[in-house]
Amino acid sequence: MDQNFQTSFIPKKPMIEQSRVVKRPIGLFMIIAIFIFFTMVLASGGAYFYKKVLTDKITKMESDLNLAKNRFEPAKIAQLKLLDRRLISSDEILSKHITVSPIFEALGALTMKTVRYTKFGYDFGEKGIIVKMSGQAIGYSSVALQADLFTKNKNLIDPIFSNLSLDDKGNVIFDLEFLVDPSFVNYKQVIKTAASSSSSSETVSTGTVN
Repeated sequence: MDQNFQTSFIPKKPMIEQSRVVKRPIGLFMIIAIFIFFTMVLASGGAYFYKKVLTDKITKMESDLNLAKNRFEPAKIAQLKLLDRRLISSDEILSKHITVSPIFEALGALTMKTVRYTKFGYDFGEKGIIVKMSGQAIGYSSVALQADLFTKNKNLIDPIFSNLSLDDKGNVIFDLEFLVDPSFVNYKQVIKTAASSSSSSETVSTGTVN
């Protein structure tokens, strides 16, 4: 007897189970990390670009500076620098140079006819020039008047008449010492004062011409 077997090769259940894709939500920290990453990339690119722009600008400025230097004569510039140094040195020398001519002019203007000087000397002190003199006067009254005239001159400071005595002819002999204002005998200041006085005189003369 034939036995009929019905065999089915179609599985009732799938042999391999399909994997399921599970979507996980992106976390906040991941978003922040991505943002920081792109920010750093953009910042690095910007810094590189800015550095390149600065380098190009500096190169152009150096080129412009060299071009400007070449427009002038280097030898002439060196001469002007040397001249400037010499002028500065001369100015320093003049500012320290002392001239005693203003002292003689002041003495000539304020000394009375009854007084004459027999000795003159000066020395440099901490506060200025110290002048030491000797002289003769006709009477003590002449010495007193002469002392009063000295006190009225602001450039001759603290005049002191000392060692008053009479000589064999009856004249009063004396010693005189006073301090001179440093600016009064400064050569540079004397030149400026003389130039200013000359300019003022020329202005007055020009104004009085009809």
